[in-house]
Amino acid sequence: MKTTRDAILYGELVIEQPEEGPRVSVDSVLLASFVKARGRERIIEIGSAHGAVSLLLARRFPDALIEGLEIQPELVAMAERNAVENGLAEKVSFREGDLRRVREIYGAQTFAVVVVNPPYDEVSHSRPSPLESEAAARHGTHCTLEDVIRASRYLLANKGKLFIVFRAKRVAELLCLLSRERIEPKRIRPVYPAPGRDASVVLIQATRSAGKSAVLEPPLFIQDEKGEYTGDLLAAYRIGD
Repeated sequence: MKTTRDAILYGELVIEQPEEGPRVSVDSVLLASFVKARGRERIIEIGSAHGAVSLLLARRFPDALIEGLEIQPELVAMAERNAVENGLAEKVSFREGDLRRVREIYGAQTFAVVVVNPPYDEVSHSRPSPLESEAAARHGTHCTLEDVIRASRYLLANKGKLFIVFRAKRVAELLCLLSRERIEPKRIRPVYPAPGRDASVVLIQATRSAGKSAVLEPPLFIQDEKGEYTGDLLAAYRIGD
């Protein structure tokens, strides 16, 4: 697998990632900045790939206990190298495993926070890439959205929080699955490429076994009317904001 080494968040981290396949994106950074955690809470990222989001979370929440679960062994090894290179190997660990068999890997209600950027498409509705790592990340060749939500409920402690970024066009499907699995949406923030464009993704915080009430947060625009990056986007690229 050909890889590149890239500085992200103005050099806060240096990440080795596949040249073709799952790579750090704006969505990855927005998800990491959307997460809320306290103290020494246990956090798991499902589908952690090369570990970028987990490592960003380690920078934002230095007291948290963070783990990444990833099905592809070469990406697990890459994530471990990234943790060592960025001096975070003692704060973040990575494990190879299939989220569809999560009950064989973890005990129930083990984590206070689950973080996930699931595949935006599924095999039945798209043409997967011939590259395994890219097909898994983008087309759900190893899991469905339903698999992700079920695994999240199993892992979450009572009142634990799920943070997810997902394609806006499938938000109705996502919200239905969350409610069905009793992980109730509490914060919803749509993300737009620019004013006048349709939303590209949504950021959602949902809580296990919570009441049915949610806040629709102000939209986040990537660019303003002049084509310049907005303050909201730039804040996501700063640790501590």
